[in-house]
Amino acid sequence: MDHLSLDTMRHSTAHLFAAAVTELYPDAKLGVGPVLENGFYYDVLTKEPIAQESLKKIEQRMREIRNRGVAFTREEMPIDAAITFFRERGQDFKVELLTDLKTRGTTKIKGEEAQDVDAEKPSIASVYHTGTFVDLCRGPHVENTKQIGAFKLTKIAGAYWRGSEKNPMLTRIYGLAFATQAEIDAHLLMLAEAERRDHRKLGTELDLFAFSPLVGSGLPLFTPRGALLRRLLEEFVLSLQTQYGYQRVWIPHITKAELYKTSGHWDKFEDDLFHVSSKKSDEQFVLKPMNCPHHTQIFASRPRSYRDLPLRYAEVTTVYRDENTGQLQGLSCVRSITQDDAHIFCTMEQAKAEMRNVYKVILGFYKAFGMSLRVRLSVRDPEHPEKYLGGDEAWNGAETALKDLLAEEKLDYSLGLGEAAFYGPKLDFIAKDAIGREWQLATIQLDFNQPERFGLAYMDSDGQEKRPVMIHRAILGSIERFLGILIEHYAGVFPTWLAPVQVAVIPVGEKYLRRCAKLAKTIAAADIRVEVDTANESVGYKIRRAEKMKVPYMLVIGDKEAKSTALMVRLRGQKDVKKMAMSTFLKRVGTENAKRK
Repeated sequence: MDHLSLDTMRHSTAHLFAAAVTELYPDAKLGVGPVLENGFYYDVLTKEPIAQESLKKIEQRMREIRNRGVAFTREEMPIDAAITFFRERGQDFKVELLTDLKTRGTTKIKGEEAQDVDAEKPSIASVYHTGTFVDLCRGPHVENTKQIGAFKLTKIAGAYWRGSEKNPMLTRIYGLAFATQAEIDAHLLMLAEAERRDHRKLGTELDLFAFSPLVGSGLPLFTPRGALLRRLLEEFVLSLQTQYGYQRVWIPHITKAELYKTSGHWDKFEDDLFHVSSKKSDEQFVLKPMNCPHHTQIFASRPRSYRDLPLRYAEVTTVYRDENTGQLQGLSCVRSITQDDAHIFCTMEQAKAEMRNVYKVILGFYKAFGMSLRVRLSVRDPEHPEKYLGGDEAWNGAETALKDLLAEEKLDYSLGLGEAAFYGPKLDFIAKDAIGREWQLATIQLDFNQPERFGLAYMDSDGQEKRPVMIHRAILGSIERFLGILIEHYAGVFPTWLAPVQVAVIPVGEKYLRRCAKLAKTIAAADIRVEVDTANESVGYKIRRAEKMKVPYMLVIGDKEAKSTALMVRLRGQKDVKKMAMSTFLKRVGTENAKRK
């Protein structure tokens, strides 16, 4: 089943769910029910609360309706008639959506999913009939309920209507939908494994990060171990890109609003910005939500010649976005987002070579983690030009340049229609983790619009001013999000080079502390991260603690070990102890660090 028809089936399954709910709960008021990556959710309000144990009953009614073989029938009606139609049926949320569509031409508000209505025809609304059930919807749907495949309702959550705490709290019910039951079963196995690997649980167990209600939701605090992991990732990216001539820059975390008004970000993302007021100035400030406009100002700070190009500005810095509280989730979605960001200013003739070098860095980075990559060419949606900056000529040129690079590198790719950034097309690199989940992480974006909007120029060899091209690139994207993915990818069992503590030295008793400290000093001198467990606990307890912290190597020091020049080495996950000379042990760990194993 292709992606489009699978999405259509999932959309129809959401309607099947709503039809079952209205049969079982006649008073139900329906919110919205968008398609998700592996299924759907639907928001409902009922007088009798829907509990987790009620899901089986709803599933059974869904199967009964599916087996009836009911047709999905589309009907269009004037928007005023649709408002009356749903008001008579007590569907207040549908009436609100239609009223917004009539008065504003859209139902979209800050932070919402795209609504299931047709905003292109504000005078007409479309509804779909499924037997006696009717829902506001633009479609498409399968022809008949018997064409709906396997489904399973999975969980219940609370969600404020339209994401606002001022609105009623609805019950959000999530469901899976696949073509076959075998696919559902495989996905459920993956979810069980994902739960075991949940980075929020492992992050606490491994003492990597924490959250504080006094600091705020979506603002993680990284412990020494977590901060070390961040630094190792930053240094790895830096080591891969240094050979390509990147220069480190630094920008402030606050800026005047005019910067983003000029760049075009303000019109698109004003509601996602943290606004900053000043008692000493009337100027409007915001916390920076992205870095590219700042980097344009470094380029613009002095005259540039073609001899200066390419200029490659890189930094690791935090940006801030006012995400809805309900969307915040561990490190996966935060309000403080640290980016390994870089922007390249070059001529159009240089762009392809620069993008090819970025691609090499991306390949080298993900190879170290054993993650395979697929590529998506994300382009604009020609039916919605209002979503993008710039004209056809700039967009066509940028898309052609990216296609040429893909052809020359002989890369297969999928097309992401409407997935482009608002200022230009991009190559998105989608990584697959150890349990088969895909994550969009690295990106290469080609931008003609920002240089134009900021009036960037360089003096060419012919003495004429010309516009540079701007390439945006990210290797791991958000460090917070990537770290969450990495914790789950390895289930917390980091390879030696990434392990916050690589060697745990465990004294049998207090009298061996001095010997352990001396041993640890020797190991640390070899640039190996080592920790001595000085707690007044049993050896067994200390070993179990090191295993729980997933330390790659453990050295237990007692009478026998103190008298020997060799080391008795416990390897993570193994019961057997290996005897190694000190030099052999240091070489082994050093090699794993150097080769990132």
